[in-house]
Amino acid sequence: MQKLGFLGLGIMGSAMARNLVDAGHDVTVWNRSSAKCDPLVKAGARQADTPAAVVSASDITFACVSDPEASSELCFGPDGVLEGMEKGKGYVDMSTIDLETSQIIEEAVIGEGGRYLEAPVSGSKTPAINGNLIILAAGERSLYEEALPAFDAMGKMSLYLGDVGSGAAMKLVVNMIMGTMMAAFTEGMSLAEKAGLSTQDLLAILDAGAISNPMFRVKGALMQDDEFSPAFPLKHAQKDIRLALLLGDLLGHGMPTTAAANEVFKRARSMGLDDNDFSAVFKASQS
Repeated sequence: MQKLGFLGLGIMGSAMARNLVDAGHDVTVWNRSSAKCDPLVKAGARQADTPAAVVSASDITFACVSDPEASSELCFGPDGVLEGMEKGKGYVDMSTIDLETSQIIEEAVIGEGGRYLEAPVSGSKTPAINGNLIILAAGERSLYEEALPAFDAMGKMSLYLGDVGSGAAMKLVVNMIMGTMMAAFTEGMSLAEKAGLSTQDLLAILDAGAISNPMFRVKGALMQDDEFSPAFPLKHAQKDIRLALLLGDLLGHGMPTTAAANEVFKRARSMGLDDNDFSAVFKASQS
């Protein structure tokens, strides 16, 4: 049986690691706030004191943290991933980060004799809990194949996209589309309110038409109840839109719609909505 590690037990990571444990995998966990390890230890995981210790104890270590800075600190910081890396060990970063950071981590892991895979996921809290994530992997093909049983426990679909950078780019494109959709959706909801229209009627019309989709259906109902508990925190959504814009700059590709959506999300962040669900951008559209 493979020995697996998991680093980062936030909204996504805790659910992903729990699915690995529930699937019968041998799992060692670490989180910066150690109390978040307790439910997983009760479920059968082991807890290590440092990321390096997790990597040392594991054949493949997965990580899911908040942003490029957190990924870099996890890898290069004191008692970090590199300090536990040895020849043949696998490291799979499932965070949403930029291409450059992922490539820097890849080079460092390979330099220590390890193997690297980026594998950001499409999906939020509920898909993570239910093991229905979409995993966008790129990097060492043999590591991808070895990681498939773990991916099967965490997701409903795994794709191998080629060289490192392809997974990161695909995830940014997906989240860019989702973020701009949410900005347009909430702007339409607020316009309907201002026009004295029923948002419930609007949601019914949208759901019956060509642009019907689960996000509008689920988030629209929650927005009507002023419910913005974080499935995908707004600060992370804006981070992903910003990284997508940086990718556009790198490629010389114009992204005016995304740039406009980014300004709406930035306004929502200035209103103190960072830790609300990304649908709370609705409040910025209302003001």
